[in-house]
Amino acid sequence: MACRRAVLLCAALGLALAACTTAPAPPAAPPAAPVTTGSAATALTLGAEWPTYHGDAARSGAVTEGPDPASPAVAWRVTLDGPVYASPLIARGLVVAATEGGSLYGLDAATGATVWRTHVADPVPAAALPCGNITPTVGITGTPAYDAATGQVFAVATTQGLTAAETATPSPTPTAAAPPATPTAVTTPSAGVRHVLFGVDLLTGQVRSHRPVDVPGSDPATHLQRGALLVSDGTVYVPYGGNFGDCGAYLGRVVGAPITPGPLLAFAVPTTREAGIWAPSGPVGLPGGDLLVTTGNGEATGGEWDRSDSILRLSPTLQLRDGFAPAGWAQENSVDADLGSTGPVLLPGARRVLAAGKGGAVYLADVDRLGGVNGQLARLEGCRSFGGAAVTSTADAGVAFLPCTEGLTQVTVAGDRLTQGWRSTAVNGSPVLVGSTVWALDRSGTLHGLDAVTGDPRATVAVGETSRFATPAVSGTALVVPTSTGVTAVAITR
Repeated sequence: MACRRAVLLCAALGLALAACTTAPAPPAAPPAAPVTTGSAATALTLGAEWPTYHGDAARSGAVTEGPDPASPAVAWRVTLDGPVYASPLIARGLVVAATEGGSLYGLDAATGATVWRTHVADPVPAAALPCGNITPTVGITGTPAYDAATGQVFAVATTQGLTAAETATPSPTPTAAAPPATPTAVTTPSAGVRHVLFGVDLLTGQVRSHRPVDVPGSDPATHLQRGALLVSDGTVYVPYGGNFGDCGAYLGRVVGAPITPGPLLAFAVPTTREAGIWAPSGPVGLPGGDLLVTTGNGEATGGEWDRSDSILRLSPTLQLRDGFAPAGWAQENSVDADLGSTGPVLLPGARRVLAAGKGGAVYLADVDRLGGVNGQLARLEGCRSFGGAAVTSTADAGVAFLPCTEGLTQVTVAGDRLTQGWRSTAVNGSPVLVGSTVWALDRSGTLHGLDAVTGDPRATVAVGETSRFATPAVSGTALVVPTSTGVTAVAITR
C-alpha cells in the first residue's frame, strides 16, 4: 500500500514514476556534534528574537538598542552535517540552523548543544545538477523563516524523489499551482530533482507539514532556491533563481504557499529565460502585504523592457504591480551585470527603496511609484553589491550599509539625495547593525565590528570559513554566524 500511495502521489504531482521507487529512509541522526561550550566569561544573554533573514520582513538587519563590543569572543562552535549557507534563526531560546546536508537543527542558544535534529530530505549531489557551485551536495540553501502564529519553522529542501515524510503521509495541502503569469519554456525535469517546503515544529523538530513548491512547466534542477523565505499573512513566499553558470531554462519566480490548505500562488518574470530572483535576503514584505524583489539579468539585450534587471513590486497574490529598471538594463543584461545580486533595501518608513547590484550603481526609488525604466529618484556610482544590506535612520536621514565588492560602504539618504560615507576595504560581507556597531564577515572567516558612524575598526573575531553571502543572526549579546562546517556563536560582550 505504501508504494501504491507513493505512485498515486507522484502521479498527482506530475512526477515521473521512476522517482516513486522505494524512497530513501532518512539516515540515523549523527553522533553528538563536537561542541565547544560557553563559559562564564563568554556567556550569552538573549534579547529579541531573530525569526527571519535580517530579523524582520523589511530585512533591516538592525538592532539599534544592542550592545557595542567589549572584548568579544567565541562562545561556542558546533559542527553539523553539512555547510550552512542560510542565516541562522533565533527564537524561544533556540538557534535554528539549516544545512546543505538536508537537515534542520535546533540548538540551545546558550551552549550550542543539539536539542533536536530533523533530516527533512536527502540532498542532491552537486554532480546531478547541470551547473552550480555549491558542493558537495545541495540541500537547504535559502534562509528559513519562523512563524510564531503556528510555531513552525519553514524551510525548502532540494531533493530527489519522494521524502520519507511524503511517503509516510499524503501531502496535507493541494499541490496544483496557478499558471505562471508569463510564458515559460516547458522542459523535462532532470533526474527527479524537486523542491519541497517543510514546516517543522520549533520546539520539537517534528515535521508538521510538507508540500512540493515547483510550478508546472519548470525544470527544478535548473532553479536554485537561494533567497530567504518570507512568511506574510499566512503565506510562505519562496523565491527562485538559477544555479551558478546560468544553465538551462530557469526563470525568476516567486511561489506562495498558504500555510493552511490552498493552492500555490505563482509569479514568473515576464521574459523568456533567466531574470533570477536569487538575492540571499529574499523578498521584502511591505505594510499591507505587497512584496518587493530584485531580478537578475535576462536574455533580452534590446527591445521592450522585460522586467529583468529590476526592482519589482508584487501583490500578496503575486500579481505584478509596478517596477523600476536602470536606463541601461539591456546593456547590463548583455554583460551579466544584474540588479538582483542584492535584495531590495527598504528604508525606514517604507517609502523609499535602494537597489544595488553588479552594475556598479546604487539607485533610489519611490516605493509607491517605482518609475519604470530610468525612473529613479537618485543614482550613486561606485558599488558592486552582493548579498543583503542593513539599514537604520538618524534624526534627518536614512542610513544603509551595503556589501559592495569595493568594501562595506555607508550610504546616506537625505531627502532624495544619495551620499557615500565611509568605506571599509577590509570587509565586504552582508552586514548587521547592533547598537552603533556594524558587523560583517570577510572572506577569511573573520567577523569585523566597525563603528557605524566612522567605519573605524572596533573588534575582530575569527569564526571559521564561511560562504560568500554569510551574514550573522543577532539576539541580545549573541551574534550567530553560519560556517562551512556548522555554526559559531560570538558573545559581543564578556
